[in-house]
Amino acid sequence: MKRTLITAGFCALISTFSFAETPSPDGAEVYIISPADGATVPKTFTVQFGLKGMGIAPAGTEKENTGHHHLMIDGKQAPAMGSPMGKEVKHFGGGQTETTLTLEPGPHTLQLIMGDMAHMPHHPPVMSKPITVTVE
Repeated sequence: MKRTLITAGFCALISTFSFAETPSPDGAEVYIISPADGATVPKTFTVQFGLKGMGIAPAGTEKENTGHHHLMIDGKQAPAMGSPMGKEVKHFGGGQTETTLTLEPGPHTLQLIMGDMAHMPHHPPVMSKPITVTVE
């Protein structure tokens, strides 16, 4: 019985995190520092993340006006509010501010999205403009 109550309480807690909207600070911006929009890049390249108006905190850290980066690669549409980010989104829950990607040759789109402690987009969402790169 005790285990059931603990499990039920944990599920209720996770459910609360899953559906709560975390407010984003006014004026918060996320952007891709490098590569530049329209750049031609090698098959393996580094993407540097920029952020203004809020702080970085690892996933699972509850601290006001913070989040962590998610990078959508070739995504067609940003995740819906209250929904976890999909398979085309790479999670940087450790607070990373850059990554190295290896992509197939051709054009690709990249877009950053800030996630809250539970990997959900903030409200309103803090998203970069999508950029396009061409992999050699």
